[in-house]
Amino acid sequence: MTGKKEELAGIVGETNVLDEPETLEAYSQDQSFSLPIKPRFVVKPKNAEEVQGVVKWANETSTPLVPVSSGPPHFNGDTVPSVPEAVIVALSGMKRIIGIDRRNRSAQIEPGVTYPQLQQELAKEGLMIPTPLLPRANKSVVASLLERQPTLIPKYLWTTLEPLRGVQVTWGNGDTLPPGGGQVDFNRIVAAAQGSMGIAIMGMVRCQILPKIHKLFFVPSSRLDNLIDFLYGVLRFRFGDQLLILNSWSLASILGSGADQIEALMEKLPPWVVLVGIGGRDTLPEESVDFQEKDISDIAQKFGLSLVPAIPGARKGQMQEAILNPSKEPYWKLGHKGGCQDIFFITTLDKTPEFVKVMYSLAEQYKYPISDIGVYIQPVHQGASCHCEFSLPYDPNNSAEVVKMKELFTKASEELLRQGAFYSRPYGIWANMAYNRDAQATIVLKKIKEIFDPNYVMNPGKLCF
Repeated sequence: MTGKKEELAGIVGETNVLDEPETLEAYSQDQSFSLPIKPRFVVKPKNAEEVQGVVKWANETSTPLVPVSSGPPHFNGDTVPSVPEAVIVALSGMKRIIGIDRRNRSAQIEPGVTYPQLQQELAKEGLMIPTPLLPRANKSVVASLLERQPTLIPKYLWTTLEPLRGVQVTWGNGDTLPPGGGQVDFNRIVAAAQGSMGIAIMGMVRCQILPKIHKLFFVPSSRLDNLIDFLYGVLRFRFGDQLLILNSWSLASILGSGADQIEALMEKLPPWVVLVGIGGRDTLPEESVDFQEKDISDIAQKFGLSLVPAIPGARKGQMQEAILNPSKEPYWKLGHKGGCQDIFFITTLDKTPEFVKVMYSLAEQYKYPISDIGVYIQPVHQGASCHCEFSLPYDPNNSAEVVKMKELFTKASEELLRQGAFYSRPYGIWANMAYNRDAQATIVLKKIKEIFDPNYVMNPGKLCF
């Protein structure tokens, strides 16, 4: 070994510096349309001290670093190097659950801890953590929360980063600061930064009491508008746990396996469904579930809807098992055609029907089948806003479909922005769209970057850097 490889081996150990062609190829691209660029090395630090050593080395040698804590497949281009000779800092080996505090309902975890790993340990203490919609089994909890992936229980979302309460970060300049404290919320600096400010080496997450009883109900409808009014009614009283809207493609893709089964399920399922999960915890769990079920059913009836335990195409208990666990393999969005592009943004619930109309209109222009568009609407921040997501499946091995998808993805991203979509997680082409509309915020962000990463070693080329 010579040069940089030898220096990195001195920090993380010889076996934790990888440069095999197949390994580098795996990190050179993802499911997005980002330009493939091979990294120079992949390093696997085992602890916070080694992470800090790698970052300090990167500053001394002017080597770009790309932090990656989740396993594949990746979708948004943030883990693909934007410049040559980058080093991937793979954090999946840092899997310690440092501590679980039952009394204060919190846990301290390293960045490689995944949702299944954490949920299993929390359950032993009678706790749980709200999850995103069917996360990958190898998805890092800390990465998911820093990326602001919405979780399924809006009444527990007090901020956009819930349930993340603090992070310990090795910044781009090599300094490590303790989590929280003081008058500055450092969480916001690293949130949605795509690893361009520093590397999170520990996260503190807020947990919830594990329900003793849990029931999942459906509220089907042929129209989205009715469901929006119903959701506002439920959110007003903070009823329920899981609360989200899926269209027939998304629901079929969660329940089905393979294109034929997914398409068959779509024929049976209603066009739109609200999923309502109700949990009963320590105090009078049965009574808690019963009164919420009755009151939510009454709200549904006001809007000509019904709260039901099953719908055609979804067996009783089948959806509950799916929604409370990680995605099956392959990842649920890839089961239909093998590839999928997502467009997601923040808006308010009342505006989502108009965004759906815009998306459907653009699909027709590009001769893309509307029935293949997945829609997922997730109330966040106590229902004050919502995450709106369109999934566009396509065959990545069909060059004509790939070209059409690139065009539709770009055009739809631009048009939805003009209609008021807020790209709070500006991946790829969304970065220029977002930052070109706010020059002052871009100036401030660049000044912050110069403070925490003065040599621009952390994931250069992302965001506005």
